[in-house]
Amino acid sequence: MKFKPEVYKIPDVAGQPFIDEAEIWHYINYAAADAESVRAVIQKSLNKQRLSLAETAILVNATDPLLIAEIKAGARELKEKVYGNRIVLFAPLYIGNKCANDCEYCGFRATNKDAVRQTLDDQQIINEIEALEDNGQKRLILVYGEHRDYDADYIAHTVDLAYGVKKGQGEIRRVNINAAPLSDEGFRKVKEAGIGTYQIFQETYHKPTYQKYHHFGKKADYDYRLTSLDRAQDQGLDDVGIGALFGLYDWRFEVLALVRHTNHLEACYNVGPHTISFPRIQSASGLTIDASHLVSDDDFARLIAILRLAVPYTGMILTARETAQIRNEVIHFGVSQIDGGTKLELGSYSMNLNEKQDLNKEQFKINDDRSLNQIIDELLDDNMLPSFCTACYRLGRTGEHFMEFSVPGFIKTKCTPNAILTLAEYTLDYAPEATAQKAWKVIEKNLEPLDPKLKTDLKERIEKLKEGTRDLYY
Repeated sequence: MKFKPEVYKIPDVAGQPFIDEAEIWHYINYAAADAESVRAVIQKSLNKQRLSLAETAILVNATDPLLIAEIKAGARELKEKVYGNRIVLFAPLYIGNKCANDCEYCGFRATNKDAVRQTLDDQQIINEIEALEDNGQKRLILVYGEHRDYDADYIAHTVDLAYGVKKGQGEIRRVNINAAPLSDEGFRKVKEAGIGTYQIFQETYHKPTYQKYHHFGKKADYDYRLTSLDRAQDQGLDDVGIGALFGLYDWRFEVLALVRHTNHLEACYNVGPHTISFPRIQSASGLTIDASHLVSDDDFARLIAILRLAVPYTGMILTARETAQIRNEVIHFGVSQIDGGTKLELGSYSMNLNEKQDLNKEQFKINDDRSLNQIIDELLDDNMLPSFCTACYRLGRTGEHFMEFSVPGFIKTKCTPNAILTLAEYTLDYAPEATAQKAWKVIEKNLEPLDPKLKTDLKERIEKLKEGTRDLYY
């Protein structure tokens, strides 16, 4: 099969809208998903080439169970080639739930009178981070409602606060952000604060549906939100994350739109998003949505495999919205990052176990309430390699520089050793004995296939960790 370059009806211009609804539906409506075409697209992806919309539509239209199984198998093989058996772990920390928007699917929506509004003060934030560090967390994503109180100065302040909390061997080495689009000056400020990825989710790329669910506030402006990460890139913030909330509109459209957004960023800035997220609608306080587009478990697993094939080098995040069963399945053919030990109520990480939780302080319901150590324990049982690595961000391997390393595959020679080092740290500082025994066996297994010189150096670094040194990385 010969692959043709795509020419979009709306050209890619920095800062300009790029989604053409009719064009995306044209690809979906006319893509032929015969076995030969599907297998040719899978093979292109296995050669580590990003897929076009037309090629992604072929995978989306494949309904034969045997072809869907081949798509998942291809995604599994690709994930192993690019990421190995690593799974990166993080925790979300909700800072405040004030919100000026009115999104019908969200518990934070301004018109939800049942929501208990709160913003953590500095000491509460410190208490939360200390509790997270006590469990071994090293990577956080700070989450804010979209409200004038959570401006760039405030976000930068909370980032500085997070990096400054040290308890025992605990420290936070990377802080990502999920917040409202900022002004040009705002994006510069949060970059200077040393953040990792700045996430802004479009929620749905289908404009009529977007307008249906977003009634007022800045978020009601579809085009402003769509181009927000262009503005971040223009200000030098080259580590960005995109996402869609599956269940608002047809999942096939959203998958192609996420690929189109990736293509747009690559065309304008020579680098796509660092991560793609695909949260699925779950129950929330005050939730009112049209249920006709809710995504089944089978289709959800399928779309994750398709996204993995479509964007080989983009990290994919799956949160505790999903059940442990679903998460354990899809980490094998798509997902590269998951959260662990997640609590969504503001102040809940440091909350006394006897304190009653108020679900009206949550944005949505979580379905995987395993502790961080339970997740690590099960990943080890599954021969996965849990990782808290933050090396690339601190060494400047982001944006175009990250692509220079990752696209040729060189990053794997650093990611696996760094994952081993962070797992060794966790094992020494936080793991119960039963988990520690599993961890050292997994570490030994992952050391074996490494280059002999690298393996020797890595073993020497592990010995330094055992002697008390911390934060070693390549």
